[in-house]
Amino acid sequence: MDSLRFFLSAISRQSLRAVPTIVGILLINFFLLQQVPGDAVDIMAAEAGGASAESMQAMREAYGLLGTWWQQLGNYLGQLARGDLGVSPRFNEPVLDLIFKRLPNSLFLVISGLSLAIGVGLVLGSLMVRFHRQVPDRVLSLFNLLLYSTPGFWLGLLLIYVFSVQLGWLPAMGHASIDSNLSGWSWIHDRLRHAILPILTVATFFIAVYARLTRASLLDIEDAEYIRTARAKGLAPWRITWFHRLRNALIPVSTMAGVHFAALFGGAAVTETVFAWPGIGRLTLQAVMTRDFQLLLGILLLSSLVVVIINIVIDVFQQWLDPRIRTE
Repeated sequence: MDSLRFFLSAISRQSLRAVPTIVGILLINFFLLQQVPGDAVDIMAAEAGGASAESMQAMREAYGLLGTWWQQLGNYLGQLARGDLGVSPRFNEPVLDLIFKRLPNSLFLVISGLSLAIGVGLVLGSLMVRFHRQVPDRVLSLFNLLLYSTPGFWLGLLLIYVFSVQLGWLPAMGHASIDSNLSGWSWIHDRLRHAILPILTVATFFIAVYARLTRASLLDIEDAEYIRTARAKGLAPWRITWFHRLRNALIPVSTMAGVHFAALFGGAAVTETVFAWPGIGRLTLQAVMTRDFQLLLGILLLSSLVVVIINIVIDVFQQWLDPRIRTE
């Protein structure tokens, strides 16, 4: 009960603190997009080869693109109060529906990639400390340097060439087979086969980051008193590492995980484009290219909300790891 009470109290406290952040993000994004010349109606008219001034005026009125900035802001806030993010002029669909179609794919890609990177990074970092200044440590350090310096888009293309083109083991693009009606385990197996290469592409760079971070964190507490006490009790090295040292090493790792989640969730457009993955990144790129500011504003708002929620979870997790940093 005490742990449950702590988690509920910490989450509610952090959620209240996040409200001004969400409001500030909304206002900043709105004002910045207002400064961009043109709109989605201009792009659609250009693609159609031209349009009359009356039809363009009617389209702008239908999509709420007319009026001063404060009138548009008032209308948008009124929509938000009703749980409505408006309608995308480009896709002619509700913005909320468009985002929720892509959001699960992006969350699955980012969370899976980061989880794989953290897990492998912790193992590699622990092995590097275990064989500190020995041959395995130097080999793994060189391997990490290779992963760290490899561009993600190049790695994605290389994986497609090897595992899809040459070996034919995995599909190259998409998130599911479109020519089959699958269900149950067949559906899960098909989704996993499509997800392996994008997840590896996302995780590779961050494996090197977390391995180096874990190595540095473990070496910093090499001579801590509780580590010496554990050794004096005769505990096995692996028990000291996994049950005593990693708990402290997880604090900087989880901090970087929050930063990396925000960066990946907002900047996964390259990976999603390479693998034709239907996620938020590709949708954001399409919204920018077509000046669909209604859709872009909704994406920025919900993406910011997701990032804030993840950071609240990480902050509560860190307070559980180290009670000394708890805030009452």
